[in-house]
Amino acid sequence: MARKISVEVIPEVLTWLRESSGSSIGEVSKRLRTTSDTILEFETGKKSPTLVQLKELSKLYKRPLASFFLSKPKEEKPLPNDYRFLPGRTDIFDKKTILAIRKSRSLQGISRELSLNIRYETAPKVRKVVLTDNPELIAAEYRKLFDLNLETQRKIKDAYRLFSYLRDVLEDSNVLVFQFSMPVEDARGFALADDLPSIAVINSKDTIEARLFTLMHEFGHILLGETVIDIPDESLKNRNNVERWCNAFSSSFLLPEESARALFIRYHDRLTETDILNSLSRKYKVSKATLLIKMLELNYISNQEFEEVMSRYVREGTGKKTEEKKKMIRVTSDQRCLSEMGNKFVSLVANNFDKEFITYGDALSYLSIKSKNFDRVLEKARK
Repeated sequence: MARKISVEVIPEVLTWLRESSGSSIGEVSKRLRTTSDTILEFETGKKSPTLVQLKELSKLYKRPLASFFLSKPKEEKPLPNDYRFLPGRTDIFDKKTILAIRKSRSLQGISRELSLNIRYETAPKVRKVVLTDNPELIAAEYRKLFDLNLETQRKIKDAYRLFSYLRDVLEDSNVLVFQFSMPVEDARGFALADDLPSIAVINSKDTIEARLFTLMHEFGHILLGETVIDIPDESLKNRNNVERWCNAFSSSFLLPEESARALFIRYHDRLTETDILNSLSRKYKVSKATLLIKMLELNYISNQEFEEVMSRYVREGTGKKTEEKKKMIRVTSDQRCLSEMGNKFVSLVANNFDKEFITYGDALSYLSIKSKNFDRVLEKARK
């Protein structure tokens, strides 16, 4: 029988690694097939874990094994301000959400270093705004800057293409956009504006229309200089001033009031009919909920009509889950990398690799890909 090797680990480091992963003592004890008391003994220094146990914890916490041998907990930026407004869950996040935040923070630092290597600017090419600024006017300003009018929006093939278009424009403005999987009920997105480059992270599990709304909502937070995590939903009015501002900005950006009025006048007798809602949603790449809220705010439908029709779309994303999963199944590894990381980040890696600022191994690690996908990913993203 192989001898179990105990390893000296700083107790505070063990505690920090567990807590920063979002794992409870009960979850850890179950994973190691031991008792909660044993985990407490590890974290108070009364007992040392074995090397096998540390390797298992490394997998559970999604941390390199070397992290367990630090002399003290690593200083990390605090979690984004919690604007999700979930009862009894303030600053309590699902492990996948915590992992997405940690990964985004890591990529933010890597992006900054890669940019400095090749003398790329990292400051966002946008002007800061304040809550007293009119979100509708700011949205109109950025629609013009991003060369997006209603006709262009209508001609874009589908919501996926519009998302890609806006993502490219934002990344050209030095706002990196990542897409990572998190439980939708835990978070739809977050913004990191307290360091450079600014980052907007969108939940890849969400419907594409919801992702579009979240994308511009998180961009609103970046304009305000806010680092937050939230569940953007324009239909929820009991939010704070910041969330209301970002909702109004996103809604006005995706469907300006003047354009909305013109559309609603054209179909005023049939606005809440399913085929009309489906048609407008498809043409302008906004959710039916966004359309209905616009109709209500502009007095084209009553509160009763709004409630009745909204009840049909309370779970608007549910019917699309199968479609979204099918799309993911068909996605290749190189496509998934570009979808998650975006062209700007992959281009930074490619340019640094070409100029020999980073090694082949570094590039693979930064992109989280295998060597067989490396050439295809870099070829698609080189600029």
